[in-house]
Amino acid sequence: MSSDDVRETADPEPSLRTALEAILLVVDEPVAEVTLAQVLERPSREIAEALRELSREYTAAGRGFDLREVAGGWRFYTRAECAALVERFVRDGQQTRLTQAALETLAVVAYRQPVSRARVGAVRGVNSDGVMRTLTARGLVEEAGTDPESQAVLYRTSSYFLERLGLRSLEELPPLAPFLPDDLNELEEQK
Repeated sequence: MSSDDVRETADPEPSLRTALEAILLVVDEPVAEVTLAQVLERPSREIAEALRELSREYTAAGRGFDLREVAGGWRFYTRAECAALVERFVRDGQQTRLTQAALETLAVVAYRQPVSRARVGAVRGVNSDGVMRTLTARGLVEEAGTDPESQAVLYRTSSYFLERLGLRSLEELPPLAPFLPDDLNELEEQK
């Protein structure tokens, strides 16, 4: 028996599914299929099929976790019906929710991006500098360059924002029109 034979029997290569689970278990943010394909040295098509199959199996088995495609990659998430329990465990009673001002500011950035702090303040009707700093510090908003005319820093939502909302892209944001007043055009003309 050669040393190669001993190595093969002592340390067999894990299956694709096992390798995907092991990698996805340790990631902090979604991992793209192409990255997984490169690391595992397998075709992207094979990786995509295996990920979708694993996701379906976890859902069918009613596991406490879910494998989802969000923000351009794949990651494990707590199943929705277990979220409250996990949140209680992780937070241990601490509040980590965003304030109303932060939610309003985040909505303006999400629907108007890229947008300057001044424009966010104009839409909200109050100075939003502090709230923008908070959202940036939490990783929900990031710089997106500068406005060529005013040289103001522009902001956009981050991939972490998409991940936290469980969205693949901004196109999955709900339409804003149903939440706007009927006389929006009149309001805009009065400004």
